[in-house]
Amino acid sequence: MTNWTIDQSHSTVGFEVKHMMVSKVKGQFDSYTANLDVANPADLSDASISFIFDVASINTKSTDRDNHLKSADFFDVDTFPSISFTSTNVEKDGTDYKVTGDLTIKDVTKPVTFDVEFGGKGTNPWGVEVYGFEASAKINREEFGLTWNQALETGGVLVGKDIKINVELEVNPEQ
Repeated sequence: MTNWTIDQSHSTVGFEVKHMMVSKVKGQFDSYTANLDVANPADLSDASISFIFDVASINTKSTDRDNHLKSADFFDVDTFPSISFTSTNVEKDGTDYKVTGDLTIKDVTKPVTFDVEFGGKGTNPWGVEVYGFEASAKINREEFGLTWNQALETGGVLVGKDIKINVELEVNPEQ
């Protein structure tokens, strides 16, 4: 097994949620660590994958919204400073994968399955192999204790329940 490093300058850990039931707010975590242990990244069948997201690094392009998300109404970053994911099973699905693991948000751990698409392999200008992946999953935020909301006068709510998690990764061998 080889530990592959996430190239954070070419990777994104993002999310999106319905806003006012009519549009989407997108955001990302700017600070995270990740480990990918696998013999060959072109075949994730034997991979061990883990992430830790620094919740204080949440970025939705709105300082007020980011501060609200960090507060006790949502992530309560002072008490729960990180979100983690650790894979428990990887299944090959044609040329893609289903990566199931334990997602922990606010001390609540639930199994989540990511659909992972292998983007391909290349060699960067310095002769280092790079591999690309895109992964997505959908969770119900309320199942993880993220229950704050506000009813709208026109009906509906301010923040949707379903969160789509989108991960784009570029990895290379640990040097």
